[in-house]
Amino acid sequence: MFSGPKAVFLLATLCCLLWGSAYPAIKNGYAMFGIAADDIPGKLVFAGWRFLFAGWVLLVLARIMNKPVFCFGARDLGALALLGVTQTTLQYVFFYIGLAYTTGVKGSILNATGTFFSVLLAHFIYHNDRLSYRKALGCAVGFAGVMVVNLAGGGAGLDFEFTLLGEGFIVIAAFVLSAATIFGKRISQRMDSMVMTGHQLSIGGAVLLLMGYGGGGTLEGFTLASTALLAYMVVLSSAAFALWATLLKYNRVGMVTVYNFLIPVFGALLSAIFLGEDILQWRNALALAMVSAGIWWVTTEKTPSLTVASAPIQQPQTTRKTGGPSH
Repeated sequence: MFSGPKAVFLLATLCCLLWGSAYPAIKNGYAMFGIAADDIPGKLVFAGWRFLFAGWVLLVLARIMNKPVFCFGARDLGALALLGVTQTTLQYVFFYIGLAYTTGVKGSILNATGTFFSVLLAHFIYHNDRLSYRKALGCAVGFAGVMVVNLAGGGAGLDFEFTLLGEGFIVIAAFVLSAATIFGKRISQRMDSMVMTGHQLSIGGAVLLLMGYGGGGTLEGFTLASTALLAYMVVLSSAAFALWATLLKYNRVGMVTVYNFLIPVFGALLSAIFLGEDILQWRNALALAMVSAGIWWVTTEKTPSLTVASAPIQQPQTTRKTGGPSH
C-alpha cells in the first residue's frame, strides 16, 4: 500500500501538508497560550513540550514495530545528544523566535532555503554529490526568490525589508537544519532512522524545556482548543516523519523527495487561510513560485544521494540513510 505513484502522491502530499501547517499552528499557539513576541523562555517551553512528546510517540511506535529502541552504546548516545541539541534545540530556538517576528507566509518561504543550503554543503562534503548546472540554477532561483519576498514598497521605491530576529533567524534555522541533517546521516548508517529521530527529538525537546523553565518561562492558558493544537503539533511531527520514512523505504528516493516543493506552498496557503495573511501580494506569489521551482530543480536530478531540508530521507540498507526534522 506504500509503493507506487498513486500512494506516493497521496501520502507525500499529506506529509508536506502536515509540515506546511506547522507555520500557522505555531503562530496560533503563541496567541492561544498568551506567549508574547519577546517572551523567548515561553517559546522554548512551548517548543520543548511539543518535541519531547513527539519523540516519545516515535519511540513507542518504534517499539511496537519491534525496532531496537535502546540498543546503542556510549558513543551513539553522545552522537544522539549532539544531534538533538543541534537539529532540534538550536534549530528551533532560531525558528520559534524568528517566526514570532515575521509572517507565516514569509517564514514558510524563507525556511525552504534549507534545501539549497543542503545542496551547497553536500557539494563540499560528498565527492559524489557535486553541484551540477541544474542544481546551481535551482539554488540561484531559490535564493533570488528569498530576496524577492523581502522586498517592500512598489514602483521605483522598492526597499529591502529584513530583520535579524525575524527573517534572519528563520534563515539561520534553515542552515542549522541542513548542517545537522548531514551529521544525522552518519548516525543513521548504524541506527534505525525512526529510533534516531525519536531520541534526538526527545533529547532536544528536554533541553528546550530546561532552557525555557530556567529562563523563567511558563506555558499557561490551557483550554480545550489550545491543548488540541499542541496535541496536533505533536502528531504532526511524529506522523509525518513515520509516513515519509515508510515511503522512502518502499520507493526510490527521487520519486518521493520531488514533492518537497509543496512544503512552502502549503505553508504559505495555510498561513493565508488561518492567519489572514496576504499571499497574493506580488512579491509573495513570485517568491513562492521561484522557491518552489528551485526546490523542484535540485530534487528531481538523479544523484547517488541527496539531502533535503524539512523532510527525512531513508534509503535501502545498502546505502546511506538519513532522518530529518518536521516543522
